Amino acid sequence: MKTNWLDAGDSDFVERLTALTAWSEERDEEVAERVRGILKDVAQRGDQAVIDYTNRFDRRQVTSMAELTVNREQLLAALERIPVALREALEAAARRVRAYHEKQKQDSWQYRDEHGSLLGQQVTPLDRVGIYVPGGKAAYPSSVLMNALPAHVAGVGEIVMVSPAPDGELNDVVLAAAAVAGVERFFTLGGAQAVAALAHGTDTVPAVDKIVGPGNIYVAEAKRQVFGKVGIDMIAGPSEILVVCDGKTDPEWIAMDLFSQAEHDEEAQSILVSPDADFLKRVDAAMDRLAPTLEREDIIRTSMANRGALIQVADLGQALDVVNRISPEHLELSMDDAEAWARKVRHAGAIFLGRHTPEALGDYCAGPNHVLPTSATARFSSPLGVYDFQKRSSLIGCSPEGASELGRIASVLARGESLTAHARSAEYRIKES
Repeated sequence: MKTNWLDAGDSDFVERLTALTAWSEERDEEVAERVRGILKDVAQRGDQAVIDYTNRFDRRQVTSMAELTVNREQLLAALERIPVALREALEAAARRVRAYHEKQKQDSWQYRDEHGSLLGQQVTPLDRVGIYVPGGKAAYPSSVLMNALPAHVAGVGEIVMVSPAPDGELNDVVLAAAAVAGVERFFTLGGAQAVAALAHGTDTVPAVDKIVGPGNIYVAEAKRQVFGKVGIDMIAGPSEILVVCDGKTDPEWIAMDLFSQAEHDEEAQSILVSPDADFLKRVDAAMDRLAPTLEREDIIRTSMANRGALIQVADLGQALDVVNRISPEHLELSMDDAEAWARKVRHAGAIFLGRHTPEALGDYCAGPNHVLPTSATARFSSPLGVYDFQKRSSLIGCSPEGASELGRIASVLARGESLTAHARSAEYRIKES
């Protein structure tokens, strides 16, 4: 398997690793300009612009938004049509995802200080969110569950889902997942026009407060441009996995774990780090054996050749240094005492502990969210969760005594900033001693 071999002991290791893991965030200005035009057009012409772009880009021939609307009954019918085993798997995954996210719910709180003033935080859900799910040839029912269920648990008032249907083809599994996840409104829209409709609203598509979910370069650019008018989850880069192994796991297991991300697309990144040089060679040989057995072999080989790596380190301590430098989306710790080693990880989207926890389980049914920070953004951001669909309002309620005491402090600070009205507003509440 053609891939990149690095040794952490080499003098140019950091330079080579930085080059390998770098992901260009330069915007394609031509794409940005096209998206800007679509957003403006949808904002001005609403439904008709959405219909025009959908017919053009998704090869449809619709004349009304009714033809782009999927109702709850259609979702439930799809749930009945799919094979029983698939339905049961969707429902089992949904139960696990929901149970995990129930633990994330934040409650309002308050207390009274020594003056009897009330201070606290009021937590409320967003009113309406939009969920973008890729469509077409690929079907991503797992994305439906991972985006919709946290919003549902958070108590979001309305969840609006959009997913393209090129040539009018709808995927029953995606529709079924929407039914399981409690989606009530579903439009077969994709691309920048779908993001525009959600952000600006049309006569048919309601404007939302936040847009979440993955998409192609046009979707990502549209989300970038509407941010501020609405919230967004993140601008995601290619999928990543970093596996740290002590050399005791079956090499074929590790090879397939690397492939599980490499098969996403040619830009995906799969990296194995180990102190055992012989093990790295055995994994490399396993990749050669296994690649021809997979449908997406060509994509895997391109991904591994361009962005994949096998890295030798001196010991597991140095391996964790590499982990924290890369800050991966997915991190597998395939080693003894993985829980203890995990405490040394500062930056990772999701950490998979032990030899029997492949990243693929997290993609579908383990419970934690699979929408994760990529491109080293795990240094400052977190997985999608219930907290992304809740907002917090500060509560401040002063007693007369509290207002008097705080007024004295605020007056001094406000006058120090030459904001006289602030000072006098506070001073009105000061009690005469």
